[in-house]
Amino acid sequence: MPMTSPALLPTDGQLSIADDLLTRLRTTTTEPRPDEQLEALMLAVAADLPVLLWGEPGIGKTAALTQLAATLDLPLTTVIASVHEPSDFSGLPIVGDDPAVQGVPMAPPQWAVELVRAGRGLLFLDELSTATPAVQAALLRVVLERRVGALQLPPGVRIVAAANPRASAADGWELSPPLANRFVHLHWVHDRDVVVRGLGGIWPRAQLPRLVPERLPEAVAFARRAVCGFLEVRPTLIHRLPATEARRGGAWPSPRSWEAALTLLAFGTAASVSRDVLALLVRGAVGDGPGLELLAHLDRMDLPDPESLLADPPLAELPARGDLRQAALEAVVAAVGARPERERWEAGWAVLVRALETGAPDLLVGPATALAALRRDDWEVPEPVERLAGVVGLARRADRSVERVAAAAGSGRTTGAHRSTGTHR
Repeated sequence: MPMTSPALLPTDGQLSIADDLLTRLRTTTTEPRPDEQLEALMLAVAADLPVLLWGEPGIGKTAALTQLAATLDLPLTTVIASVHEPSDFSGLPIVGDDPAVQGVPMAPPQWAVELVRAGRGLLFLDELSTATPAVQAALLRVVLERRVGALQLPPGVRIVAAANPRASAADGWELSPPLANRFVHLHWVHDRDVVVRGLGGIWPRAQLPRLVPERLPEAVAFARRAVCGFLEVRPTLIHRLPATEARRGGAWPSPRSWEAALTLLAFGTAASVSRDVLALLVRGAVGDGPGLELLAHLDRMDLPDPESLLADPPLAELPARGDLRQAALEAVVAAVGARPERERWEAGWAVLVRALETGAPDLLVGPATALAALRRDDWEVPEPVERLAGVVGLARRADRSVERVAAAAGSGRTTGAHRSTGTHR
């Protein structure tokens, strides 16, 4: 018996079903999920700094910008830079009735007029690395001054661009140094878990940084102190144009990019972002090398004052992170060495005991050895050395020092000290 085919719907009915299927596929939800690169993007946009997303084709840069615009409730205006002429950004000359008197105004393109009418929006400059050098030159005023021809974009407009590395861009160009130096560069990479969960219908939710109003004065003061203090000791990094064309097209230090780093540091401090997010932003503003140096400088700024630690060792508060704790202990030893006095030397040992009570003992070996080397011959070995002997092996070295003093001076007091320490050999 021949099988009968089900009745076919009219063509428009099939398209309606197809549209319904596409709608279901495109309907997704979001969830709070830690995403450092998305958080860095949101913070830079909140700081009103132009951002350039670098990533391979198909990595999700455009999708991230679409979600960003939705989160900020901003209309998204996408301009493909590579298919435009320089006049599309610098304006088209319009000759009026009396150009000798009135001049020749530069008429802006329609997308710029619509942004001004809206008063706010997210301008997305896509395919920036395939734009010709002439178009890149025309974009300079758009990115920095927010001017398109004779039109001034309103303050409510944020600018984000995207580019592919030259190796994976169609007929790509390196970014010109003046244009590159106007952006905060973020390298966009995919996260396997985010992609898999997103294809399942749940993407991470973009959220604006939660700025704490009470922290704003402190954040500004900290950022200025950090950047200015760093550049005082590293003045050669105030302006350093990279030697190669490829590196000039990325992030590099200049007074303009240091100003951006200062702004990002203030915003990051006010929002209490993680160190990893702050690292992405600072390195994206001034480059990897200078950015990492600034981050190391921030760590040193967070170290406690060694004189405060020496003044009250039993209540000394040492950093929890291992590298910072060791740096703080080394600073204490350096402070004692700068002004070696018996009371300060004994206070240094008390600080090491405090560190032993509150942290890992292996961090004490270097500072304790350096502190032992500062001992004068007429200084008795303090009791804290006994408590540390089993950890850092200093008791035998202290005994020998005391023996030398006892032999030279014949002092019964130092000999007694020798006997007290000798029980722990």
